[in-house]
Amino acid sequence: MTPGSMGEESINKGSPGEDSAHQGAGNQDFSVLVEVSLRPGIADPEGLTIERALPALGFTGVHGVRVGKSIRFTVRANRESEARQLVEAMCERFLANPVIEDVDITVGRLP
Repeated sequence: MTPGSMGEESINKGSPGEDSAHQGAGNQDFSVLVEVSLRPGIADPEGLTIERALPALGFTGVHGVRVGKSIRFTVRANRESEARQLVEAMCERFLANPVIEDVDITVGRLP
């Protein structure tokens, strides 16, 4: 998946009253890493603050600081592609703001 692309496939997210622990239940656990970052051109005041503070601490030559967030969790699904679809839907609906943020999703099968 390229940063910022979150897929357009429709997936079954379960009925509104369904227990979330059983939504997308499958027989394999997959480790997930979602890295969320601001899109290029979006102001990053936290990154700018860090960049300005580093020289005062003796760290020179640092530039282009951008701050993001990493979200790690485990998801249960039948296949890796299904796990990825679930995570993409989570990103679109809750974990990221697709208007101003890009996501990079890594999915791997747990032993």
